[in-house]
Amino acid sequence: MSVDRSLVTGLVLAGGQGRRMGGVDKGLVAYRGRTLAEHALQRLAPQVGPLMISANRHLDTYRGFGVPVLADAQDDYPGPMAGFLAGLQHCTTPYLITVPCDTPHFPETLVARMTEALQRTGADIVLAADGPPDALQRQPVFCLLHVSLLDSLRDFVLSGQGKIGLWAEGHRCTLVHFSEPGVFANANTADELHRLQ
Repeated sequence: MSVDRSLVTGLVLAGGQGRRMGGVDKGLVAYRGRTLAEHALQRLAPQVGPLMISANRHLDTYRGFGVPVLADAQDDYPGPMAGFLAGLQHCTTPYLITVPCDTPHFPETLVARMTEALQRTGADIVLAADGPPDALQRQPVFCLLHVSLLDSLRDFVLSGQGKIGLWAEGHRCTLVHFSEPGVFANANTADELHRLQ
């Protein structure tokens, strides 16, 4: 049984440097008439209760999307785990789920399936995965975690480490396999964005 969506806060990660896309703010890149961040918010909204965005540039533009905007505590773009940390620090529900801004077709069943796995296994962290069952590819920025992990995550980030999988392995962690093709296709480069179009 999945967790009621009102108990899950959704966080769209849009705080990166966009280096592989020429340094643009990826969350604000246009895709099918809207920004990538708006697509992510629209897809996540029916699956969760509260929504937030993690961003480090153009904060006023992101605030215009109508949800709280969180900036990293550090100013050197330390990576998605800094976004996780900001999310947990402001999360008012028992669970936080994170999604990147550059993957506009992530599953509409993402939260239900990941919270069901959390309930079934007793895990603290659930990561998405795709690919063939015998060669699963982790998608660690699609992460469901319990707010009790805040201190552990803060210590990990402040130690200068940034690998989501490494941190997750120190806790009760499980994977959920999404077999639908293309649901985690992302736009790291302009060419990848063109292919998604």
